[in-house]
Amino acid sequence: MRLILLGPPGAGKGTQAQRLVERHGIVQLSTGDMLRAAVAAGTEIGLKAKDIMASGGLVSDEIVIGIISDRIELPDAANGFILDGFPRTVPQAEALDALLKSKGLKLDAAVELRVNESALLQRVEARVAQMTERGETVRIDDTPEVLAKRLASYRTSTEPLVHYYSEKRKLVTIDGMMSIEEVTLEINRVLAAITESVGSVKKTARKAAKKKSPAKRESVVKPAKKAVKKAVKAPAKKAKAAKAAKKTVKKAVKKAAAKAVKAPKKAAKAASKGKTVKKAKKVAKKAVSAARKPAKTVKKAAKKRAKR
Repeated sequence: MRLILLGPPGAGKGTQAQRLVERHGIVQLSTGDMLRAAVAAGTEIGLKAKDIMASGGLVSDEIVIGIISDRIELPDAANGFILDGFPRTVPQAEALDALLKSKGLKLDAAVELRVNESALLQRVEARVAQMTERGETVRIDDTPEVLAKRLASYRTSTEPLVHYYSEKRKLVTIDGMMSIEEVTLEINRVLAAITESVGSVKKTARKAAKKKSPAKRESVVKPAKKAVKKAVKAPAKKAKAAKAAKKTVKKAVKKAAAKAVKAPKKAAKAASKGKTVKKAKKVAKKAVSAARKPAKTVKKAAKKRAKR
């Protein structure tokens, strides 16, 4: 599960991020923490960031992307991550998409916690008043004035990300004005639906790949090869049958001819026994016809067989 949490300051992103970490076994990646860790580790990207930070400059998007690239390759990020504080602008989002694509990964969702800014200011004012009454020290960055500036900054730089991820069909909008528990339940419900949908798509892809597997292809190719082999042998087989039929016809004709040669002798013999010449000729003619008839029948059958 790879997520981005969007929303103005005070929307409850930190609380929900921690719950998602526990539920899905993923890591929360803060750009600030990653920068400090890279500097402490003395990595190539960390050293570049250290020099810029030491001079009071802003770390470039290229360096931040480099740090994220190194971080998400660590074993604890194998199950996924939640990015906190990045991206803040559309160019950063585009750079993140390019990075994930280069690693064969995809962003599952950008979860936006939508809240009422007036209500947020009222909450901060109430909290500051309560802390003042109790004599507690109020943090400089936790005042209505600071929050108003941060909200204005969010609207100008970060809010365009909502439109960016909406066009990418990655945006999930949650009503951040609900109770913490209700927000958690709604986030879990939406992410479960996304996971189920992705699982269904992967299952379909596996089935399609299975149909085109070598084993399946072989089951189709093998009978085809057999049919081709049979077709190649067919002319030779047919020629062999024709040769056998021709031999049979020749034999039958030879036999019939022999009988025809003997027919006159048979007729003469009949005449010597006192039969008339006319009757003898009739017997000879009948003998010759009888001799020819089986030869024609055999020849016809042989031709039919050869044709088959």
